[in-house]
Amino acid sequence: MNKSLIVGAVLGAVGVTAGGAVATYSLVGGPEYAEVLAVQPVNETIKTPREVCKDVAVTRQRPVKDQYKIAGTAIGALAGGLLGNQVGGGNGKKIATVAGAVGGGYAGNQVQGHMQANDTYTTTETRCSTVTDTSQKLVGYDVKYQLDGRTSQVRMDHDPGRRIPVDKDGRLQLAQQGEAAR
Repeated sequence: MNKSLIVGAVLGAVGVTAGGAVATYSLVGGPEYAEVLAVQPVNETIKTPREVCKDVAVTRQRPVKDQYKIAGTAIGALAGGLLGNQVGGGNGKKIATVAGAVGGGYAGNQVQGHMQANDTYTTTETRCSTVTDTSQKLVGYDVKYQLDGRTSQVRMDHDPGRRIPVDKDGRLQLAQQGEAAR
């Protein structure tokens, strides 16, 4: 066989094969994509209640043992009467004694009242309240895209980037590449 005949046949076969590959590729077409116009993250607000407790110092009045302040009144009247008795003579002494007893009784009553009001103690109590913590959880992405001149929107579980793959039937392939293989 002639060498140029062999070279021509090989070149012809290569040309036909390459032409067929190009024709097949243009018929099948490469992967088609939808163009992503906008991506908006979608968040959900999560509210979590929790209890917060703290110790607080509380001052309380001690229980009163002598509610009517009889002891203070009696001691004050006795002391006032004794002091009044030391003043004057005759009927003046009697009036001074009675006036001293009345004044001393009133003063003793008031002194005991102030002492009882100031008789306090401090204790620690735990006070609790409920506070609510808020946080954001990403639930997906609203994706606005354009395919064949039409603009649409879809919610996806991931950010698709600049484009979304479209299968041969014209449907969006919404799963991530790693998920599609599973």
